[in-house]
Amino acid sequence: MFRARRVIALAMGLTLVAACATNTTLTSTWKAADAQAISPLGKSIAAVFLTSDDTLRRAGENTLAGALSARGARGFGTYYLLPSDEHAEAETAEARLRAAGANAAVMMRVVGQDQRITYTPGHVIATPYRGFGPYWRFGWRTVSQPGYLQTETLVSVETLVYSLPAEGTSRLLWASTSRTTNPAGLNALVREVADATARAMVREGFLAR
Repeated sequence: MFRARRVIALAMGLTLVAACATNTTLTSTWKAADAQAISPLGKSIAAVFLTSDDTLRRAGENTLAGALSARGARGFGTYYLLPSDEHAEAETAEARLRAAGANAAVMMRVVGQDQRITYTPGHVIATPYRGFGPYWRFGWRTVSQPGYLQTETLVSVETLVYSLPAEGTSRLLWASTSRTTNPAGLNALVREVADATARAMVREGFLAR
């Protein structure tokens, strides 16, 4: 939990570097073999962001709920139903989500953070050396382009979708992991992961267009 908290805190403080474009790609996906294409329209879906930091949890769940609602669902955060002293009890969580009318739950958790450093070597544009005059005139204009280091931050997020039927047993319908380069903060991270995941769900026939 401490690692996840530290990772998310780092992600919140990140600022986009002009030379580094933010992007999210899915590194793995899985769906239940018998899962039918579903539509979020009119569904009540709980948004869960797993972290031990209540402030980050609230922000993450609000952003995820907004992304779900933008696709026609009734997305809602779970922090008010399951405060920090009760969210670890699975039976309590499932009972309260069902009582709130949730048809499904989308859960996100930061599972890793790495840095990638690349070096671009410098170069020098030489001046003419034919004589004193040419060198004097052009020497002052010699352009030296120093090399530079570029650091990229890669944040990995796990996304799971569980069904919560009114009767019967809940089950895992979808699982994926993603990698986001240089997220501009927690809200941007959650939105990008939600968008990339939704696109993958559509491609794989899990989410109706």
